[in-house]
Amino acid sequence: MARTFVITADGGSRGNPGESAYGAVILEGSHVVAELSGRIGVATNNVAEYRGLIAGLKAAHDIDPHAQITVRMDSKLVIEQMSGNWKIRHPEMKQLAIEAKGLHPSHLIRYEWVPRESNTHADRLVNEALDGMIVASEGPLRRNYLTERLISTEVPTIVYLVRHGETHLTPMRKFSGDGALDPELTENGLREAALVAGEVAKIKPDLLISSPLKRTKQTAQFVANATGLEINFDPIWKECSFGLWDGMSIAEVKEKYPVEYAMWVSTSSYAPPQGESYDEAMARAIQGLTSIVADYPHKKVCVVTHNGMIKTALAAAIKAEPSVIFNLDVSTCSISTISIWPSDGLMAIRSTNERGHLR
Repeated sequence: MARTFVITADGGSRGNPGESAYGAVILEGSHVVAELSGRIGVATNNVAEYRGLIAGLKAAHDIDPHAQITVRMDSKLVIEQMSGNWKIRHPEMKQLAIEAKGLHPSHLIRYEWVPRESNTHADRLVNEALDGMIVASEGPLRRNYLTERLISTEVPTIVYLVRHGETHLTPMRKFSGDGALDPELTENGLREAALVAGEVAKIKPDLLISSPLKRTKQTAQFVANATGLEINFDPIWKECSFGLWDGMSIAEVKEKYPVEYAMWVSTSSYAPPQGESYDEAMARAIQGLTSIVADYPHKKVCVVTHNGMIKTALAAAIKAEPSVIFNLDVSTCSISTISIWPSDGLMAIRSTNERGHLR
C-alpha cells in the first residue's frame, strides 16, 4: 500500500545572492521520516527554495515511488509555479522546476502554501546549514556583492515603481485594495498623475506596465501620453486584497473586527477576512520583479502600481522580512526605484518615495 507523506521545504540565502542552503523534512503523520539539508554555495533565495523542494521530493520518491505527497512551503513563488498557476520566465527557475517535476509522478503531488510560522522545522535546518558554513569557512562570510557589481560592466534592469494618484479614499485613510469599489482618481489625483508622467518621461523608459485597476489605469494613461509607450496590463501588480475591509476606515475595522485587526497589525502573515496577507502580496511582487528582469534584461521599466505592492517589492529587494513594510511610507504618485542585475538577480534599492516633482 502506498504511503502518505508531507514534505515541508525551505531555502535561504544570506545576501540574495549569497551563501545559501536548503532544508526539507519528510513527515508521515506526526513521525519524522527524514531531515535533509545542505549548502549550495552562492545562489539566490528562490534557487535555495527550489533546492529544498528537490531534495525533499527525491528522498520521498526513493522511500516510496508511489507515495501520495503534500508539499508545504512558505515560498508563494515556488508553490504557484509548481502548481502551474504562475508562468516561469527566469531560465534558471525553469530548469529547477523541470528537475522537480521529473522526480515523482505529478498526479501524486499536491502543493500548499503555508505562512512562515508554519514552516519552522525546515527553516531551522536551513539556518543550521548556513551557521555550520560560517564555522567551517576560512575567513568571514561574504555578504556584500553590490560594491563590485556597481563598478562592473553589467547593465541592470531598472524598475521604476510609480504609485497611482489620489482617490477619494486616500485622504480618509480607508482600506483600498483590489475589491469591487475600484475607485477612480480625484481632481487632485489627476493633477498628480500628470506631474508624475512628466517626471517619468524624463527617464525615457523602454516599457510601461500597469495594474488593471481604475486608479492605476488612469495614472498609466498619463504616463503613456507623455512617453508614447503602450500600456501592458499585468494583474500581478494589483493591490493587496483587504477582503471585507475594503472601503472601511481603520476605526471601523477596529470596531467591527477587533481580534482580526489586532492580528493583522501584529504579523505580515495574517490576512483580513476574505483578503490577502502581506506575505502573499510580497510573493506576487517577487514574481513580478522576476518576470520583468527575465523578459526585459538591461531595460528601464516603469510599473504603475499600488502602495502595498511597492512596499513589498522594496522589502524583497533588500531581502527583508515582509513586516518591514510596517516601517515604509509610499505617497501617491511617488517614484521608487530598484536595480536588478539579470546575471543572478541581485537587487538594490536606488530610491524610495521620490515626490519632488509634485511640489
